Amino acid sequence: MNQKDYYNILGVDKSASQKSIKEAYRKLAFQYHPDKNKDDPAATNKMKEINEAYAVLSDVSKRREYDLLRSQYGPSAYDRFRQSHTTEDIFRGSDINQIFEEFARIFGFRSSGDVFRESYGNEYWGFDPRTGAGSNKNHASSYHGQMSESSSPGFMGKLVKFFLKKVVGVELPERGENFYDTITLSPERVRGGTEVEYSYQRRGKTRNLMVKIPPGIRDGQRIRLKGMGSPGEAGGAPGDLYLQVKIKRPWTQRVRDFFNKM
Repeated sequence: MNQKDYYNILGVDKSASQKSIKEAYRKLAFQYHPDKNKDDPAATNKMKEINEAYAVLSDVSKRREYDLLRSQYGPSAYDRFRQSHTTEDIFRGSDINQIFEEFARIFGFRSSGDVFRESYGNEYWGFDPRTGAGSNKNHASSYHGQMSESSSPGFMGKLVKFFLKKVVGVELPERGENFYDTITLSPERVRGGTEVEYSYQRRGKTRNLMVKIPPGIRDGQRIRLKGMGSPGEAGGAPGDLYLQVKIKRPWTQRVRDFFNKM
């Protein structure tokens, strides 16, 4: 029998207010955040326990149901609750991803999607912390041309980081910038999937990459190359490179379009 207790995991009393539960979770989530505890499986497991406990106790109806089981079955309440609730059920409607995005904005940590994919592996694709539904979606962008996107935490984040570094002596890791570019492909290449060579410059050096193009990718969708952005600072993760796909139109279509505009 599993002796886990959601209240004990968050270190709060059964009578704790929703505000106290959220405050306790934020402190623990920051303490055990994967970007602060790299290569520490114990911290990863602790983080998953904290996420689950908060997802249940921050939801009024789930908390009420858990409290009822706790009063009836005591230490076995956790097992009883998990028998009737899937991972999707537990995380549905949770604001966990918002809290992780706030950490990313202020302290330069990775985005919630990156953290959950790393922590939960393939299980992540079975739920989205925002909705509880499948989250394996294609991403599209209206971006054209090459640019970099800073993951700078903004004024308040910089102020907090300055205080922690100068007063407390703690330097928080800062994630590197993401890079964005466009890659142009022929319809034949995208139809069945392929690999194409892509070159880009970084710190004055040209890098050549072989990019896998998934079959059936559509015009405007993006391909993510993890870790190919700018390097992070103070042990922070590097940024990513996003390539927006632009599919060439057949020359016959271009000719038709030209005359249609006349």
